[in-house]
Amino acid sequence: MRAESFSRIVRASKIFLLLAFLCLAAAVLSLYAGRTQIPLGRILRIVFFQDGSVQERTIIFKIRLPRMLMAMLLGGALSLSGFLLQTYFQNPIAGPFVLGISSGAKMAVAFALIVLVPHRFAAARPWLLVAASFIGALLSTSLILLVSGRLHHNTSLLVVGIMIGYITSAVTDLLITFANDADIVNLHSWSTGSFSGMSMDDFSICAMLIIPALVLTFLLAKPIGAYRLGESYAQSMGVNVRLFRPLLILLSSLLSSCVTAFAGPVSFVGIAVPFLVKQCMGSAEPLLLIPACFIGGAAFCSYCDLAARLLLAPLEMNLSTITSFFGAPVVIYMLVRRHSGGKL
Repeated sequence: MRAESFSRIVRASKIFLLLAFLCLAAAVLSLYAGRTQIPLGRILRIVFFQDGSVQERTIIFKIRLPRMLMAMLLGGALSLSGFLLQTYFQNPIAGPFVLGISSGAKMAVAFALIVLVPHRFAAARPWLLVAASFIGALLSTSLILLVSGRLHHNTSLLVVGIMIGYITSAVTDLLITFANDADIVNLHSWSTGSFSGMSMDDFSICAMLIIPALVLTFLLAKPIGAYRLGESYAQSMGVNVRLFRPLLILLSSLLSSCVTAFAGPVSFVGIAVPFLVKQCMGSAEPLLLIPACFIGGAAFCSYCDLAARLLLAPLEMNLSTITSFFGAPVVIYMLVRRHSGGKL
């Protein structure tokens, strides 16, 4: 038993070191890559010592650094949101995008951008978009909860989520028909998913919401571990299930709504990353999976953002195109493996 426990610790340590290295490498590449070539040594002097020309400092601090930080923060939030949804539904294919939660948040944000922001609340735009996205995510989640109790197959839950996504997308398209040309352009660029145009103010707002949610999720690690073994077992361990279940939904909705509000709907990260992390860890222990999912999501989205920026440079690809390219095969593999009797 001691040897097995030591082996798990060594394996988890290696995975965390790998994830940390991937994040560090992604951060360096994100600051280095771009049309304007700035030597790596000069980038380090700019970041740590405020050295360099005005143009170089503007590129780093106004464009590349905020984008890199937001990609990591929002990527981690989206992955953790998927982990919480999978815990709640006891279903590995549950995720904000597949279940239509991101589409519901997108619908609410579109309403806010078209109806509210251009008029009375333009000054409060960031907070308004987060609030609208949160409400939209909760509405979609509520619809899923209404029907999930009557479903007996995981694939049925997937189909319901896709249908909810179609319904909310139809409402979004209806809203866009009443928008002016400027709003349509903004909505189109936002709705395809992107970390472009981020600012340090945006990062501060997201950090104020996501970091406390991450800390609270980590504090709930033991109840999450008990809940994953069944409601009856969780109750026998002293978990207040009636309070715990809504808390999972609120945390997941808050995390995914921050992503949708600032970066638009980003696909498949919430399913693919928790699955890959669990497979690499070889463990279902929440104390390990929660931080690993967050760091893994940060690394995954950072590299997807780099691919979106560089593959067709100077043109920029849609972020969801890249995340779908890498994330969708993972979801297909999960479904095939479950159907063939493999364990996840």
